[in-house]
Amino acid sequence: MDLVIVATCNLNQWALDFDGNKHRIVTSIKEAKEKGAKYRLGPELEVCGYGCEDHYLEQDTFHHCDEVLAEILSDDTTDGILCDIGMPVRHNNVRYNCRIFCLDRKILLIRPKMAMADDGNYRESRYFTTWKNTNQIVQHALSPILREKTDQQFVPFGHGCIRTANTVIAAETCEELWTPLSPHIEQSLAGVEIIGNGSGSHHQLRKLDTRFNYIVNATFKCGGVYLYANQKGCDGGRLYFDGSALIVCNGQVLAQASQFSLRDVEVICATVSLESVRSKRASTASLMEQSSSTPGPEVISAMEFDLEVKDPHIFPTVPLFEFSPDADDKIENDRRLINGCLYHTPEAECVFGPACWLWDYLRRSGAGGYFLPLSGGADSSAVATIVGAMCCLVDFEVQRGNKEVLTDLRNILKINDFFPEKDEHGQNPNLGAQQIANLLLHTCYMGKKDSSTDETETRARMLSAEIGGYHQTLFIDTVYSAIVNLFAAITNETPHFLTDNPAGTHAEDLALQNIQARVRMVLSYLFASLLPWIRKRKGFLLVLSSANVDECLRGYMTKYDCSSGDLNPIGSISKGDLKRMLIWASKTFNYSSLESVAVATPTAELRPNAKPQTDEEDMGMSYEELGHFGRLRQLNRCGPVSMFQRLYYQWGRTLDAQAIAEKVQRFFKFYAINRHKSTTLTPSYHAEQYSPDDNRFDHRQFLYKTTWDWQFRKMNALAETLMSPPIPSNDT
Repeated sequence: MDLVIVATCNLNQWALDFDGNKHRIVTSIKEAKEKGAKYRLGPELEVCGYGCEDHYLEQDTFHHCDEVLAEILSDDTTDGILCDIGMPVRHNNVRYNCRIFCLDRKILLIRPKMAMADDGNYRESRYFTTWKNTNQIVQHALSPILREKTDQQFVPFGHGCIRTANTVIAAETCEELWTPLSPHIEQSLAGVEIIGNGSGSHHQLRKLDTRFNYIVNATFKCGGVYLYANQKGCDGGRLYFDGSALIVCNGQVLAQASQFSLRDVEVICATVSLESVRSKRASTASLMEQSSSTPGPEVISAMEFDLEVKDPHIFPTVPLFEFSPDADDKIENDRRLINGCLYHTPEAECVFGPACWLWDYLRRSGAGGYFLPLSGGADSSAVATIVGAMCCLVDFEVQRGNKEVLTDLRNILKINDFFPEKDEHGQNPNLGAQQIANLLLHTCYMGKKDSSTDETETRARMLSAEIGGYHQTLFIDTVYSAIVNLFAAITNETPHFLTDNPAGTHAEDLALQNIQARVRMVLSYLFASLLPWIRKRKGFLLVLSSANVDECLRGYMTKYDCSSGDLNPIGSISKGDLKRMLIWASKTFNYSSLESVAVATPTAELRPNAKPQTDEEDMGMSYEELGHFGRLRQLNRCGPVSMFQRLYYQWGRTLDAQAIAEKVQRFFKFYAINRHKSTTLTPSYHAEQYSPDDNRFDHRQFLYKTTWDWQFRKMNALAETLMSPPIPSNDT
């Protein structure tokens, strides 16, 4: 029946961690061999880690990659298995992002990437050049260390495929899958039966189904076996690579790896029938017609290598789910079943993605835990929930025997014999996670007695207790008063809130609010530095900030207040998604206090209680409206006039044109005033393209003319036209 066993993997690679990266690559190859696989696919740039960025401009990076590959080829690791390994290569003094096909300690082919990812977070053409010679092979001179280890002087370099005794294998790299004319189309028509895509694709809310649909539909239309490998984890930046390795045959999913997991190496295999591929292609007349005139890539012969399974007791892998192009979404708990693939719901993605990112950051940073100013509001509660979920994931892996996670946990805690308890009687399934959280998560409610409420303090205390955090309540009145009194002593003037002195100024009111906000940041770092000492432990804590993407884009936050910190897990997640996530998490993790958090009115609690303060009143717009403005600004790339036009189409039946224009102008006014704050945003987990991150993602300027004279004049003229009665029609 011509069966072959193929393997792909998720690898948690770390930029420039050559020892660790090599260990994980070798481990994945050995696991694939143990499972009987004859072909193993790895992630993009797995040798050095995808996120090296400007380190690709350094010669050392290329030298070290050659050294790692030489060590992999120096023993029996690649004996009897075709390995598709990702690493950068210099060819004729040009840098390329390449796939290296290795077999029996030799290099068969170096295949350079033909389409760069240059959108959003990606700047690949800053580091690499595309291979433009489609279907052409040239000779590449190996470096001295690879010549010594392989006894090869030159190897084929270019867009080629590998012909073995019983099949043809080719590569497609990450972005190439997303291009309109993807290489897999021509490769399939030219007779390639197995295609491997080594990828470095980051997590983004609601993105995974798009990625998988490309793969599933490609093989449904063209036939063939498609393997997808991906990096998983935080490799040193804002992105979390979400794994989700996949094996698909003729549009049916045979194996799927996890999207969010703390396992550093995850290998999946499938036994595929090449006869089923040939049968599907030979039964499609239009495919045969196009195939007959497709030249295809150059062929590299490896005819002495046979992938066929010889054991007659091995059967083809049964599809996980039946695929139908018209299948409806099916929702169960935290997962969705779409076209034969399992996906987390967006609510679950908001929790598990940042949770895994925080774990990677914690175990690689040398810190001993996290400190979070917990206000009892939705944003800081969402961050606490994410850390709680991280502790649940750690406990799950430890209880299932993951020695690497246990070792990492003990190294972080500096407790050599720590092991979380297991609830043997089913009374508290979060017992182990709570014990971990008590050592890793430190929360503190920082209120001012005349502006904070009992409700927010109670919510903060209850949530921290449910998670298991080490919690304290602190009132900042003494520090606040000391700063105000210092100012009064120097200037002989005492500022007042507008609620205390209606004749006062907005500047006084805002300054007094900002004192409280910035004091919280100073105290956060004080406690983060000294709480381990108080608890008789070594090390330091990382401070978590909690500004959501809507507030970051609008600038509704104080510069260097508790929106500042070392990391922000929710910095590109909207308020709407966060509230839905809180409701989901309250049931999933049994954090019952989140239900009251989710329905509470957002408030900064920076003014005295004489006048209740709400975020939406302060901003002059609702969070729902702000979400509309933000998505149009970021995702649809709208300026003031085009945003007005879009919103008129959406809101014109309930709001008149002038009212819509006023709302848009208010947003752009404050966007321009506060854009400078984006330059100091805490590094945030990147959850979607709706992100104002000035440093890596959003490269708009931070100094604007806040009156937007030309744009607002055009908008007002358009609004005036739309307010006029329609011209009567001559039609009867």
